[in-house]
Amino acid sequence: MEPILQVKDLSVYYGVIKALKGVSFHVNKGEIVALIGANGAGKTTTLHTLSGLIQADAGEITYNGTNLRKTPNHKIVGMGMAQVPEGRRVFAEMTVLQNLKMGAFTRSSKAEMEETLADIYKRFPRLEERKNQLAGTLSGGEQQMLAMGRALMSHPDIILMDEPSMGLSPIFVNEIFKIIEDVNKDGVTVLLVEQNAKKALSIANRAYVLETGSIVKEGDAKDLLNDDAIKKAYLGE
Repeated sequence: MEPILQVKDLSVYYGVIKALKGVSFHVNKGEIVALIGANGAGKTTTLHTLSGLIQADAGEITYNGTNLRKTPNHKIVGMGMAQVPEGRRVFAEMTVLQNLKMGAFTRSSKAEMEETLADIYKRFPRLEERKNQLAGTLSGGEQQMLAMGRALMSHPDIILMDEPSMGLSPIFVNEIFKIIEDVNKDGVTVLLVEQNAKKALSIANRAYVLETGSIVKEGDAKDLLNDDAIKKAYLGE
């Protein structure tokens, strides 16, 4: 199977600190791949490097056969890669609908955009109910849905999700993970960075464990869920 995303020996420095130390992993088309690890392990840095927000100091990022290290970050979304950032980052002073439309800036056809919007409303009925409400007035869970809806407006092949469960109530956490599974079933590949390792491993196909900027373990998500060392370190068992 040809990976949709291939990362080889990725290294990133913040000044003199080496944040990523030769990270290598791949994501196959149609998979949910989880990247788990403690705070400060380098998970968010990895995602930001993939989407071009941070420049890598060494290594290769190949997405659908294209070298992303030579691609300006504003072009990456147009190539079918969308990101749901940590902390949601919705435009608080804009309405739900305006936020969603911001996600479609790469789409040239208005008809296509309207069609996608209808799909998003079907997936997130709450967003349709609140489409004229300011995004800043939504609950945390609703803002997470909006951030996901906005990313899906670009019709991505792969979606990078950064800590989608952060700060949410358990009910919303379950709802968000169910949506991630549904989005994946509809053909979108998912790279999931998540501190809630148990939840992430329960929906992922495969996973990588990141510790202080290095991948220390990888494997089938179900195997990692039952791995004693992982249970102790990340699952609180």
